Amino acid sequence: MRHTELPFTGPATFLKAPHKPLTETWEADVGFLGLPYDFGVGYRPGARFAPNALREASGRYAPGPEGYYDPETNAHRLQGARLVDAGDVDPAQLEYAETFRRITEAARALRGRVRLPVFVGGDHTITYPVLRAYDDLEELYVVQIDAHLDYTDARNGTRYANSSPFRRAVEAVPGLKHITVVGLRGLRASREAFEAARARGHTLVFARQVKADLEATLQRLPRGKRVYLSFDIDALDPALAPGTGSPEVEGLTYGEAMRVVAHVIAHNELVGLDLTELAPNLDPTGRTALVGARLLAEAVALWWG
Repeated sequence: MRHTELPFTGPATFLKAPHKPLTETWEADVGFLGLPYDFGVGYRPGARFAPNALREASGRYAPGPEGYYDPETNAHRLQGARLVDAGDVDPAQLEYAETFRRITEAARALRGRVRLPVFVGGDHTITYPVLRAYDDLEELYVVQIDAHLDYTDARNGTRYANSSPFRRAVEAVPGLKHITVVGLRGLRASREAFEAARARGHTLVFARQVKADLEATLQRLPRGKRVYLSFDIDALDPALAPGTGSPEVEGLTYGEAMRVVAHVIAHNELVGLDLTELAPNLDPTGRTALVGARLLAEAVALWWG
């Protein structure tokens, strides 16, 4: 049974779920795994501190014994779901290949224990080794909610950074058929990366398109597929979520982003979810961590039904 004490009491775990490391034998509906790695950041670091910041913030949204009561529908959400916090993957600091090996191994283990694995970064580099753990699937689709494309081949001679996870993923995961990116914007962009993504047939939706016609955006999302959902917190407007390394103005509102998340979950089989690029040290108010925790809680509740 999940704890129901005040948000700031007791050991901090995701949504106050019990902590059960992957070295033990257990099963659950949802498992959270922290990936405190930000050595792939090219600008402002701090995402390594996000898993614990989100644990603390998520106490605010810990479901009670009957889940979340929804007064609009007079029903309970997330009722009966078994949630587990599987702890963190310990990064090997600057040994990125070893860190990636550990992440992939842990992601495979988590997939074997739960119906929905939730990976909490860390910078967006972590999505690449996580997706390697899905190389057994014949067909996998990715929906990436993000201000940035993250499809650069190399930056300053570096091929394994937060600007390149999806480029590396399509090279390493044979079943990764398609990527849909929602929320793109910014003054600086790599022409090579956008041309490569378009050549592969990726669906690219800019933030201004979302705001101009959200319904049209929803129609461009995959349907009836196995989908891995990757949410970069910088997709949101920095007025709402300032605690991120590379904020971009004119971002998505929380409501717009959650409409996309809800549509993906409602029309596909969600096989994994991650939240990345939250840097709590860059937001002394703690607002970004609260928004991120709310986003994870709501996504899990939408998935559970």
